[in-house]
Amino acid sequence: MQQTYHSDAMAAIHETAEAMHRVGALSKQTMRQFDDACLTTVRPFNPEDIRALREREQASQPVFARYLNVSKNQVSDWERGIKKPNGTALRLLTLVYHKGLAIIA
Repeated sequence: MQQTYHSDAMAAIHETAEAMHRVGALSKQTMRQFDDACLTTVRPFNPEDIRALREREQASQPVFARYLNVSKNQVSDWERGIKKPNGTALRLLTLVYHKGLAIIA
């Protein structure tokens, strides 16, 4: 899975840290700290956030669902507050929020 970083600088720092970890210069614990500092954290989405995100990307529920690899009923349930996105869907929503729908196209 491709990782998303706060910035290009953080991506470069993380890449260097990973290389140092591979050769044994950084411990596993230190690498976890770099992960926490560099990687984009998943944000929670309420029903209004999901609808606003979908509308910002000018996608219908079926099209948005297709991009996220979920059913259109799932998107509808999220937007009505019946269910909450989690796991991979939550990560994808966070990516779309930060980078736009084209990032997962």
